[in-house]
This record gives sequence, C-alpha cells and structure tokens, in this order.
Amino acid sequence: MCGIAGTVSLDRPDPELVRRMCDAITHRGPDAAGLHVDEHAALGMRRLAIIDVAGGQQPVRNEDGSVVAVFNGELYNFAELRAELVGRGHRFDSQGDSECLVHLYEEHGDALVHELRGMFAFAIWDVRRQRLLLGRDRVGKKPLYWRADGADISFGSEVKCLLQDPKLVRQVDLTALHHYLTYQYVPAPWSIYQGVQKLPPGHLLSWEDGRTEVRRYWRLDCTPHPVTDEREAAAELRERLLDAVRVRLVSERPLGAFLSGGVDSSAVVAAMARLTSAPVKTFSIGFTEARFDERAHARVVAQRYATDHHELVVTPSCVDLLPTLTWHFDEPFADSSAIPSFLVAQLTRQHVTVALNGDGGDECFGGYQRYALMQALGTVPGWMTPRALRGIGDGLVRRTTAGSRPRALGRVLQLLGQPPLARYGALTSIFPPAQQLDLYTDDLREQLVGVDPWSLLAEAYGASGATDPVGRLIDADVNTYLPGDLLVKVDISTMANSLEARSPFLDHHLMEWAAHLPTRLKVRRGRTKHLLKQAMEPWLPAQLIDRPKMGFAVPLGHWLRGELRDLAWSVLTDGTARSRGLFRPQAVTDLLQRHAAGDDESHRIWTLLQFELWHRHWLDDAATRPPVPTGGCLLAPRP
Repeated sequence: MCGIAGTVSLDRPDPELVRRMCDAITHRGPDAAGLHVDEHAALGMRRLAIIDVAGGQQPVRNEDGSVVAVFNGELYNFAELRAELVGRGHRFDSQGDSECLVHLYEEHGDALVHELRGMFAFAIWDVRRQRLLLGRDRVGKKPLYWRADGADISFGSEVKCLLQDPKLVRQVDLTALHHYLTYQYVPAPWSIYQGVQKLPPGHLLSWEDGRTEVRRYWRLDCTPHPVTDEREAAAELRERLLDAVRVRLVSERPLGAFLSGGVDSSAVVAAMARLTSAPVKTFSIGFTEARFDERAHARVVAQRYATDHHELVVTPSCVDLLPTLTWHFDEPFADSSAIPSFLVAQLTRQHVTVALNGDGGDECFGGYQRYALMQALGTVPGWMTPRALRGIGDGLVRRTTAGSRPRALGRVLQLLGQPPLARYGALTSIFPPAQQLDLYTDDLREQLVGVDPWSLLAEAYGASGATDPVGRLIDADVNTYLPGDLLVKVDISTMANSLEARSPFLDHHLMEWAAHLPTRLKVRRGRTKHLLKQAMEPWLPAQLIDRPKMGFAVPLGHWLRGELRDLAWSVLTDGTARSRGLFRPQAVTDLLQRHAAGDDESHRIWTLLQFELWHRHWLDDAATRPPVPTGGCLLAPRP
C-alpha cells in the first residue's frame, strides 16, 4: 500500500517536481520513498510496508529495465501470479506483489488487469515504446488523478500531488460543482479543478506520443440467474465471504477490523474469527446521542467472538477536525460520516496497520432502505395518475408545517408522481434540480445550461443488465455512489492515518456472483439484504440481524442547531462567501433559517459549508484567506 505520483513528457521531466508530489502524500506511505527517472519519465512513490516489509521497495522493474512500475494497493493473488510467472522464466528481486505487474505486462500487455485480484492503482512505463499505462481497480478502491498538458501527462494518488505543479491554474470546474451539489461528492471523471480528471474505476489510460486514450476494461454484469434453493445460496454466500476474508488476512503487520454492529462489518468479524486463532482486534466509534450510537450492538458481536475490542466516543465539538479533513480530501466532500470514519481510522492505527471492513455489503446485497422504499413505491395503483399525485403532494408541502405528518405524506406523494429514476434522484440528491436553480446566481445558472445533474445516474441505470427497476438502481449505485462517496471516504480517512483498509465484500469474485442474484433475494417485502441476513443466521445473533439499519450517520441536524450553528452562519454568510458570485445570498440565508425553524436542511447546509471551507483553503490567496473558526474536537474513551 502506498501513494504514487509521476510525470511523463515528450521533453525531459522534472524529477524535483515528482519528489514534491510524493512528499505531499507522505501520510500514504511513511515507511519509504522511491523514484525512477529517465529521459522522458519520472515515477515516484511513498510506501506503507505491509507485504515483504524488508524487500518490497518500488519502483519495480523487469529483468532488463525496459518496463518500470509504481503501484498502490494489494494483489491478494500475488502468490499464484508469482508462481506462474516464475514458471514462465521470469526472475523476481523481491517477495512482494508489486513486482508481478511488470512481468504480467510483458506477458499480457494491457490485459494484465484481468489477472489481478485486489485493489490497485498503478502506472507502468514501457521504456521501449515510450508509453505510459495507468490502471485503476474494478470498483475504485484506490484513487488515481491525472492531468494532460500538451506534451506532458502527470498523475497522482491525490489531487494535492498535481497541485505541486505551478503550471496548474486552480479554477473551479463548474460542471463538477453542479454534480457535487447533486451527489455530495465530485464523481469521476471530473474533479473540482478544471483540467484535472479522475480515472474512473475499471478503466485504463494509455499515453503515447502525446495522445491519451481512456477505456473501460470491466463492468459488473447484473443479469439475473435463477436460484432454486435459497439455503444452498446462503451457504455458498458464507463460503465465498470466507474466501474473500481469507485472502485479505495476509499481512506482515498487525491486522484488525472496523466493527459498527451492522450486519456487514459483523459478518466480516465473524469470518475473521473463524479463520484466525488469536482474538480479532475490533474498533468501534459512537456518539453521545443515543439514536446514533451503535456501540452496544458492536459489543454483542465483540463478546460473541471474544475480540480485543476498542471504542471511542465523538462529541459535537469537532470543529478542529474540519481543516484537517479539508486538507486530506482535496475536493469538497459532504458525506458527514467522514468525521467518524477519520476518527475510527485514527483510533485503529494506534493498534494495527491493516483493518478489514464491511464496505460493499449494501451494494452487493441490497442493503439500503431506499431500495425497499423504491420497491414499495412501484406498487401504486394504476388509477392514481402521476400528475394528480404530484399536485396533491405539492399542495400538502406548501400548506403544512415542517416536521408534520401531512408534510411527510406530501413528500411521499411527490415521489409517487415521478418515474422510477426521477424518484430515486429525488431520494438521493442533496440539491434536486429545482433547488439548484433557486440557489444559483443568474450567472452560474447561465453557465450550466444544458448540464443534466442526473445524467450519471441515468447512464448507469440505462446500462445495467438488471431486469427490474430496483436491481438497476442497485447496479447504478455500484457505478456512482460506491466509488464516488463511500470508497473515497474510506481511502482518504484510512490513508490519512497511514492505515490500510481491506473490503472483503468488494472482492470482484464475490461481487460478480452476487450481481447475478435475483433482486427478490436482496430486497423482499420491505426486508433489505434478505439473502445475506439468511446466510448470517448461524453466525450472528437474531436481534442484530433484524434490527433497523442505522448506517454511519452523525447527528448533523442537532449539531447545526447547536455547537456548529455559529460556524455555519459565519462561514456561509460573510463577505468572502458572498463575493464568489456562485450562490444567491438570500437562498443560503433561507436554508439556514429554515433549519433553525425545524425543517431538516442539515445536509444541504453541510454541503455548502464543505465547499466554502475547501475554497478558502485550496483556492483563496493565503494572504487574504480568513481564519476558520475553531473549537475543540473532544475524543473521550468509552465510559
């Protein structure tokens, strides 16, 4: 595991620039650094040593030095790959996984990605052809940013690598901003910076003679296959999960697991306990607000499997953490669960270097409650016309008070009056299109004419092989929400703390098997993750399996009416924020006032706040940047 960066040029590259790029991500790899420089390429890396701690240095080269690579990630099948390559006559200088890449490239060319099982972002420099190949893993667990500028191309694990180049003009990409306000993250291939792109998951990029080509090499096939025996399917699920966990236990450094008390992380801990003799080290985080605190559920699993369990409590006064998150995330990122994610990674790194997690269980097996809601909304009687439903819903919302049952009914009727994809967009959008237009200034509105904020969701939905709307939505989330939000949050939060995260549910063998399951085995009559819960009955307590899903939410609404209220008002309404000419000041003030009056506008306020904090740190001139209000981030050990 590490961070990578580099530049390739038709002219001579600047190795000092690449050193600065790597220095900017030392947190991703505090154990070692490496650099390759030749006439047209400079490739660098920072290493977090996990496998072959003593000898696994990078960059790696083939026998004659004609192929050079830097690599971020883990290849869980590297032992099999290595044995096969040695059998074909290749010579290795290390015992690690990264060296497999150069020899696989010699054997398979760009098709080497189909041989890899794991998480990865890599750069391979073909010295003879003067050709650069960048690759990113199938679902996007490891990030990779790039920028082409005439005769040069640069890449890095984080945007801050590319920001080391003084030639990069720091300007907001307004289309990326539009998507950010829709999804709460900037989706690939955009970044918030003009001219900087993300390589999408499951894609390769090749650069040769100044020409760049990006192409997809993998997509999940969600065509349903028949399942005749649910018990056999549940047993196979357990075996596949055990296999995915088993290959992720290879490490020369201490290893543990995040444990939230939900089905997914609990299933991973249960599998780890079956595969290891020593107690599993587990880590949980909680809140003082009881309805957001899952520590009691995590303790049930920890006690059942006699884990070495550690807990941390997060208080509302975490303002001091916000500048740290702004620096690490590089782009505006409005998933507020980044706070507990960062803190649980910080706690975990005090004890281990590698942590397994339950990420991907919801996307593989249909775990979000919105899937059940979408399934239920699909049963509306035909005589209830969409126009009538929308009209009734609009009227109820206009005439009723915040938080009332009639207003909630109005919101449901508004959803019923829309087609499935629009319903889902309304459920998942931070700022739906009408509210975006109300928020934007006239100038911003004109510049975004013709940009459809739901185009990415519609594209993923339309390309799915699933045969029903809910199955298509699950597939769409795999291609949008999972890599754009969840995996960004986990990668940045863990690597900021020099911690490697491994996700068994995102093993592509398990994902491909799960993708073929009929939707009825994922969401059934309001029950989410139906087959996974059935599979976990022998492993987990019944009360844990059937309890309502909480997610990794924070009490954001309460915080923004309490300890964080002054921060939000001061940052979003001062002269600096108003001077940007992006958002109407009155629309922002209205949001803050509605939230104070009882409406829940917390996610929209948080989204604007994260953008403004990002802008002040990364774009505003240091001499004129106003100070960010700070308080205390109080971390308390469990009582």
